[in-house]
Order: sequence, then structure tokens, then C-alpha cells
Amino acid sequence: MTTRPCQLCDHSPENERKNDAHHGTAVDAEPAARAPPMASIAPIAPTACAVRLLSTPPATLPRMNDLLVDRQDDGVVLITLNRPDVRNAMTDGMTDAWQHTMTALARDRDVRCVVVTGAGTAFCAGGDLSWLGERGVEPVDRLRDRMLAFYRSWLSITDLEVPTIAAVNGAAVGAGLCVALACDLVYAADDAKLLAPFTALGLHPGMAATYLLPRRAGTGLAREMLLTGRILLGAEAADKGLVNRSFPKNDLMSEVLAIARTVAGNAPIATKLTKVALNEDHPHLEAALRWESLAQPVTMTSADMIEGLAAHRESRVPKFTGS
Repeated sequence: MTTRPCQLCDHSPENERKNDAHHGTAVDAEPAARAPPMASIAPIAPTACAVRLLSTPPATLPRMNDLLVDRQDDGVVLITLNRPDVRNAMTDGMTDAWQHTMTALARDRDVRCVVVTGAGTAFCAGGDLSWLGERGVEPVDRLRDRMLAFYRSWLSITDLEVPTIAAVNGAAVGAGLCVALACDLVYAADDAKLLAPFTALGLHPGMAATYLLPRRAGTGLAREMLLTGRILLGAEAADKGLVNRSFPKNDLMSEVLAIARTVAGNAPIATKLTKVALNEDHPHLEAALRWESLAQPVTMTSADMIEGLAAHRESRVPKFTGS
């Protein structure tokens, strides 16, 4: 498959081997250093995926730590995409672990906010496209089924009832950018590169790019990014409304985790219902009033409302229980 130089890579001869790993085309590349283990991190073992994008060769079998999951005491869960050797591309192993993790988090009543970031210098380089050059031509209907399963696995983060936050620490490319935009809140490092170069690779956009990009920042910017391959840095993306805010790279995680703790400290029932309302995209004012006239009374009957009012009256931090 013919390729052209990537705008994210240094194409000097000494760096070509690393660039191949970024693009997922050098399966024999020496692995780069992995993210250091953390005592509080409990890696989730990947399960067998019902539908794979390809038959996994031995060199790409799922790894136990493709995804790191740090469950914190305040209800915040930090998920780290942990394949810095391929710029956190969405390998089969990582996809399996992601799907398993989303299923587990959806059932966990102690979770109040989920943060997603990437290990190393990238957030996510997008889908692992190496298989396209290695496999023969497959029927469109079979490819459609595989891609749909792939999209749905990663976008299952939108099924979580609790707020989700993307901390874009570095390059977010194609499908990787889309997963970030699928989160409720998106924060980026000032110098992080955000791009969706599907058509430059001969591909139609995927991972709901034609929905998520215009929904976030309007049709004009979406057209420019998808049709011209325009690259936005984090600071510019914040100015354009593609992400909520940007921070200096070294401050990103501390800032995002502070925001996550604030979200996690709010009343769980009220927060979940507010997320539902925002995702409904009410078509008109009356629709919003009808929803709120039902949802607000639900919170008025909760113990959390009594606690919130008491804490406000007593000038203390409320202790919400989700009841």
C-alpha cells in the first residue's frame, strides 16, 4: 500500500523505524519503554472479542497492560491507553481491554467520573491500519461488520451514565480524536496535535467523525478538518470550541484530575440526569421544559438534595451518597 510522509513524524533516516511503529507497519520494531507501573493501577485482563478486525498473529496478541485502569477513592477512574510503542494505536488487544473495561464501569455504582488519556507522547494515533496492507481484499459486507463492531466497541464510552473526560496529552489522530470527542468534556495540552486525515489515506472517515466533529465545533471546521486535513494544536482547538480548554502540557493531568474530582463530588443522581438531558439535544424550549419538569422533581425527592441544602446552609462540603 503506497503511503506518503506523515505530518506527525520526523522522516530523517534514523527515525524511519520509529515512524513505522507509529503507523503500525513494523511489527518487528523494538518496543519502546512502557509506562511505569503504579501501585494503584489494576490492569484489566482483556477478554476474547466477539468480532475481531483481523485474525491476530502471535506478534500482536492482546497484552495484559494495553490499558491501565486506576480506580481512585473519590470515584474518579483514570484510564490510560498504554501502547506508547505504537503511539497508542487501537490494536486488537487494546480494543478487547477497552470493551471489557467499559462493560465493567457501566456496572460499577462507585464510579462517578471517568478520565481517558494516553501513555507517552501521544493520546491515540487512531486505528491500527497495518492489517489493510497485510490482508487480501475482503467483501464489503464483511468489512462493514468488522468496522461497525470496532466503532461500537470504542464508542461504548458514550453509554456510561457518569461524566467522561478526555485528557488529550499529545497527538489525537483520526479514530483516536473521535474517541476523545465522544467524551463529555475534552481538555488538551496546548501543543497537542488534533487531526482527522482519513481522506489523505484514501479512506472515508469512520468512528462517527462526520457526526462528532460538526457536533463539537460546527460544520465549517469539520469540513476543513475532514476535507483538507487541517491540523489544530490544542490551544487553537480550544479557541475554536473543538475542546473545552487547553493547558500547558506539564499541567494537563493535574488540571484535568482536579476537574474530575469536582465532577465526582457533585450529587450522582442530579449529575447523571443532567448528562441525559444534555445528550438529548432538545429540539425546542418546550421539550427542555417537559424534561426538566420531570427530572428536577426526581432530585427533589432524593436524600442528596437534603444533604446539599444542609451543606450549603452550614458552609461545608456535602457528602453525597447517590440516594
